[in-house]
Amino acid sequence: MTKNTVLACIDGSLSSTGVCDYAAWASLALDAPLVFIHVLDQQHAQPRGDLSGNIGLGSREHLLDELAELDEKRGRLMREQGRLMLEAAVERARADGVPEPLSRQRNGDLVETLNELEHEIRLLVIGRQGEVGDSVGQHVGSHLESVIRTMHRPILVTAGEFRKPASVMLAFDNSATTRKGVEMLADSPLFVGLPIHLVMVGADTNDAWEAINAAKNRLEKAGFEVHVNIKAGEVEKVLMDYEQEHDIDLLVMGAYGHSRIRQFFVGSTTTNILQKTSRPVLLLR
Repeated sequence: MTKNTVLACIDGSLSSTGVCDYAAWASLALDAPLVFIHVLDQQHAQPRGDLSGNIGLGSREHLLDELAELDEKRGRLMREQGRLMLEAAVERARADGVPEPLSRQRNGDLVETLNELEHEIRLLVIGRQGEVGDSVGQHVGSHLESVIRTMHRPILVTAGEFRKPASVMLAFDNSATTRKGVEMLADSPLFVGLPIHLVMVGADTNDAWEAINAAKNRLEKAGFEVHVNIKAGEVEKVLMDYEQEHDIDLLVMGAYGHSRIRQFFVGSTTTNILQKTSRPVLLLR
């Protein structure tokens, strides 16, 4: 896999088609190679429980051999299923206009695999829900949360079917992460020609306006149409209301700005927004 790759994680979930299409869009906009990856988690590939203790002494060896054969067959079937999913993803990306999409299949843990590949990734595209998450609505799984916490690359989390972005909202709080986000928006070909909404949640003060207007000026110098707003209220509600009111297609925000202990008691803005939004979220670290 070459450097500066758009890496898209696919599995058997309903979110995989959206992942394919958003990854193809990003690959074309960034003029970056696109690679689809399917990680076969060996832990989840094994049957639940150890049945050997329930097998009688006389038949134990024979049945253990049969169980081993079933495990091997199940592993082959899961690898074949993954291969077919990757082939379908490559064909879909070609239909979207990507000239040479590639695919990789790996065994192991998803988070560990992505960490190993991190130095080659320009943008990671992953669905909000995995195969298990499809059955629980807007659930944000622990795998996704772990990926977001450990990766240091931009992560595009998709939700639902593809809709080509025609507007972008940056949740701006004047932190180092969101100031870096302003520079990324200004310089990245991913957002060329899109109107950008800068939304700050907090008190309407001179300092707040100074910070957000500085960000606005930077983006306007880069040629963007920019809308700025400072609104008081609860962060998730303000951002979600604004997203719906202005029909925003892509939300950009920092990921997990507080400690794990604080999140345990009060929750995480990142997780809450991922659960509530029906649009893709680009997370910055």
